[in-house]
Amino acid sequence: MKNVFYLILLFFLYNCSKEDVPTTPIVIKNTGEINNVQTFGGSKNDALNSIINTTDGGYAVLGYTQSNDFDIVGKTNESFDFWLMKFSSENELEWNKTFGGSDDDRGVDIIATNDDGFAIFGYASSTDLDVTQNAGSQDFWMLKISNDGSISWQKSFGYAGSDKGVSLIKTSDNGFLLTGVLDVSASGGEGNSKSAQRHAGGDIWAIKLSDNGNLEWSKYFGGSFTDTPFGVVETTNNNFIIAASSDSEDFNISNNIGTYDFWILKISSAGLLIWEKSFGGTEIDEPRAITTTNDGNFIVVGDTRSSDTNVSINNGAADLWMIKIATDGSLIWEKTIGGTSFDVARSISNTQDNGFVIAGSSRSSNADFTNQGQNDAWVLKVDSVGEIEWQKIIGGSEIDFLYDAVELNNKTIIAVGESSSANADITENKGFSDALIIKIK
Repeated sequence: MKNVFYLILLFFLYNCSKEDVPTTPIVIKNTGEINNVQTFGGSKNDALNSIINTTDGGYAVLGYTQSNDFDIVGKTNESFDFWLMKFSSENELEWNKTFGGSDDDRGVDIIATNDDGFAIFGYASSTDLDVTQNAGSQDFWMLKISNDGSISWQKSFGYAGSDKGVSLIKTSDNGFLLTGVLDVSASGGEGNSKSAQRHAGGDIWAIKLSDNGNLEWSKYFGGSFTDTPFGVVETTNNNFIIAASSDSEDFNISNNIGTYDFWILKISSAGLLIWEKSFGGTEIDEPRAITTTNDGNFIVVGDTRSSDTNVSINNGAADLWMIKIATDGSLIWEKTIGGTSFDVARSISNTQDNGFVIAGSSRSSNADFTNQGQNDAWVLKVDSVGEIEWQKIIGGSEIDFLYDAVELNNKTIIAVGESSSANADITENKGFSDALIIKIK
């Protein structure tokens, strides 16, 4: 009987294929190793403000360039233009394009569209070349770009003053929400305070567009001083959460805490104010970005100079400040990260492990911080509760800054910004400032 059992066992082992053997899946994890540091630009000022994943595994970056030489092609003057670059999954530059006129036009935000193209957004002062319309010294300027970099359509919004576009998202109905700053004093009575009490500061201006760029609604939010939006997300029920800074204490702002606060407001899909909350201490606290969390709440990052009220700790002149808020605007938790000098966040985006990647800059050189010169580029990976998994500080002897970072499908992190250095971690500088791209694996 024992021999029969062994024969059956041998038969089973012989006929068991490799496909029948269970295997442990390979988990790719970003360990924070710097893989590549590159600069792009010409002999003038060049910077990158925003980055997105593309469906082919690569990425696209948007910023602005004043140059018309070296890496910048097809540009004839030395005014500032939108600058869009497309990279492959192998980090190879596939094409780069500039958009603008003969005046100051700067790209701030980019999103992917359903046709594998892009929508790019910022502000324009020009009235010629690519810019077909401008109502004042600066207007919101949005362009729909095809996947080969050509313009499909464009839209301008503004009045006689300096109206600056800041952030752009694609909405669930395949339209767009644009946010930026309205120059109230030059708007001819537009704005939250209306003509009865015009003021010198700016109001938050939110504009909803259809998928082909037609205006659906336009709304203003703020008080008598300076109110500036820095990021917006759409909620699961098609409302919007805007992260802004405010030093106002009237009109829409009900609970100003200090000089500037994190001012978070929720508006409906029709642009009506649902609630607003202020967070911070008695000093200057300014948010710079917002994202959703896997549990349906929101994370806002920026910087704080406070050490009281909502801010439990401050390590130096300014710290990165991160808050998590619920859907009703209540504070869930807050964290500060930094050294004894100025350490700030400028973006936050989600990673595949339900954590976040944050980009900004650091001037500290104590504790876990090193500094090569002035501002150094700073990128850090945190988990779902804001604990640091790793951080990297990259720079030279001049000013180096990051404005955005994303995780690609293969878990590589790409961070973008600008650099004026040509030593230490930054090997080349072609002009006053160059676009900076850092690859982390």
